[in-house]
Amino acid sequence: MKAIQISHSQELNIIDIEKPQAPAKGEIQLRLSYVGFCGSDINTFMGRNSMALNPVIPGHEVGAVIEAVGEGVPEGLKPGMTVTCNPYTNCGKCASCRNQRVNACQHNETLGVQRNGAMREYITLPWEKVIPAGLLDTKTCALVEPMSVGFHAVSRAQVTDIDVVLVIGCGMVGMGVVVRSAMRGATVVAADIDDEKLALARQMGASYTINTKTENVHQRLLEMTSGFGPDVVIEAVGSTPTYQMAVDEVAFTGRVVCIGYAKSEVSFQTKYFVQKELDIRGSRNAQPSDFRAVIHYLERGTCPTDKLITKVIHPEEALDTMRWWSENPGKVFRILVDFQN
Repeated sequence: MKAIQISHSQELNIIDIEKPQAPAKGEIQLRLSYVGFCGSDINTFMGRNSMALNPVIPGHEVGAVIEAVGEGVPEGLKPGMTVTCNPYTNCGKCASCRNQRVNACQHNETLGVQRNGAMREYITLPWEKVIPAGLLDTKTCALVEPMSVGFHAVSRAQVTDIDVVLVIGCGMVGMGVVVRSAMRGATVVAADIDDEKLALARQMGASYTINTKTENVHQRLLEMTSGFGPDVVIEAVGSTPTYQMAVDEVAFTGRVVCIGYAKSEVSFQTKYFVQKELDIRGSRNAQPSDFRAVIHYLERGTCPTDKLITKVIHPEEALDTMRWWSENPGKVFRILVDFQN
């Protein structure tokens, strides 16, 4: 069967691998329809993802149909069902697992990063990792996982309806933050360098937007918050300036939640940690409840999913598309690979 493989920096190939055998006890075989390329995949392609296998089959944002089920799979999971998947593993033994925060397992292996992923025609997974998608089509299913990461960050921030939430970065994950914060009744301020993304953020629930390239972020935030600053800042970029912005701009006694991985060391004015008595938290992956919440949201049909999908390509177009993306990093929400034909 056909699969996409990233072998080295700037090298991507279509390879032929053996189709999985019939699923064993407790397993489900999926026929992939759409799989999304995400930020970790473009970093792998550009040689900047130190966590990824080399070579690796990328992909963990899945829209699929159940092809076959093994013995012992619950009756609610049947061939022909539209599904997505939870692409993370957990060991069940580390401190995170012991504390029931399996999304942050110390020994996690994510599909397409630490283990071969879903950019192929078929994949077999433990039934516990297969998530029924309700009324969603397979294309929309491929948006569930990245949006779930944003939803989880909002839970980590304990956002409420009396909060002003600054979301730094309006990519796919950041849009999940915007949506979930707005759903909780918060006043959402979306910040990005791209006006098109900011316009879409407004459509998805942001009350205010700031172009960090052309506007005075500090002054605008003071104007929006009566001089207090935002109660919550969620960083969804992963760069030195945005990490520093989060700590600088959050209100006294505020909460900072970091999703993005900075590619270099970040220096802070650590006096703000103490003076502001900040809560600074990481947010990694997503919990099963976050996946369910995203599916519930998408089933409403109010999300402009067509605007979140930048391109739909065939596997043979993947190399040229990744080269284009590496040259236009700020113009992509999600690129989906169509494995149906």
